[in-house]
Amino acid sequence: MTNGFSETAFDPHEALARDLLAHAVSGDDGSHDLAHIHRVFRNAMRIHAAEGGNSRVLAAAVLLHDCVAVEKSSPLRSQASRLAAEKASDILAGLGWDSAEIAAVAHAIATHSFSAALAPETIEAKILQDADRLDAIGMVGAARCFYTAGRMGSALYDPADPLAKHRALDDRAFAIDHFAAKLFKLSDNFQTEAGRLMARERHDRLKTVLAQLIDEI
Repeated sequence: MTNGFSETAFDPHEALARDLLAHAVSGDDGSHDLAHIHRVFRNAMRIHAAEGGNSRVLAAAVLLHDCVAVEKSSPLRSQASRLAAEKASDILAGLGWDSAEIAAVAHAIATHSFSAALAPETIEAKILQDADRLDAIGMVGAARCFYTAGRMGSALYDPADPLAKHRALDDRAFAIDHFAAKLFKLSDNFQTEAGRLMARERHDRLKTVLAQLIDEI
């Protein structure tokens, strides 16, 4: 068991989780912790059931996609997925994985990140990108947005112009600016049909969160 998660939470890949969970998270970012890994895993398995692909490669990519931690405010943020792919390759090589499967896992990890701006070319990479982005929208996405804003020292909103109608968006200064700057754009760029269907529902939830917040302020 690792931080409250046992390998059985990653059924049907318990054995893989036993090998990889110790490497899954680095740092203390609560928006990229084991709970995030587990949510992405569940998203990925749900999409995989509809879209196919190599389940073992996908599970390994999910478990290791955040194995290198880079803060959102770091100038190295765009390199995080590449660094994670390199570390994952070393971990899997040490476990005796063959080079083709390692390359497939590394590609999925390298292309999953919004910041990296790389196109996923395999079904496993497309599923990982969709599964990870699902966790950035909806109710959990809103919670993660506010959590990250707190880590960065951002204000919740600009009291003079909360929706940035007369100023440029600045999501480093104001948490809810991140909704328009990034989060509302994510549902338009999902890679799989199953992911798109899930994204539409979560996008609507995210819009509701913002609408209710604006109503209260």
